[in-house]
Amino acid sequence: MGHLTHDEFFSKLTELFDYRKNQDHGTINLVQKRLSYNTTPSDPTDPLADLNPANPLPVLIRATNAKGKDRRKEKVKLSTIVDPADLEAFYGRYADVCKKGMGALKPRDRTKRKKQSRKKKTITTTTTTTTTAAAAGGPGVGAGGTSMMAIP
Repeated sequence: MGHLTHDEFFSKLTELFDYRKNQDHGTINLVQKRLSYNTTPSDPTDPLADLNPANPLPVLIRATNAKGKDRRKEKVKLSTIVDPADLEAFYGRYADVCKKGMGALKPRDRTKRKKQSRKKKTITTTTTTTTTAAAAGGPGVGAGGTSMMAIP
């Protein structure tokens, strides 16, 4: 399958997000990378010459529904190439499509993590209080190590 036009890519990406929205679980992988095909560096002796190309390079955008080898027939692969001149307009529309698609995501259940952190905080606070009392000479010890016991 070849690269899609921008309009086709966005319509199919919207379909992919909508399909995912109707499922109770699933993954969509979005990948962006610089497309550096058949480029020769301007200075072959510079090992980092590919970091500063003479002309801006296009960007390859891919999206898949992350189906594995066992369900390869169900896998959806989308890709498009964005020229440097079109990047700003493309990313504006790309962000809108992604925001709409991610609106159906369920928030993570972090209650277990919060309980664990609260437990750690109370243990740390208790340990710190005990440590500071022991450092001061234990309970009932005043300044200079004098004992301050109450006499009945």
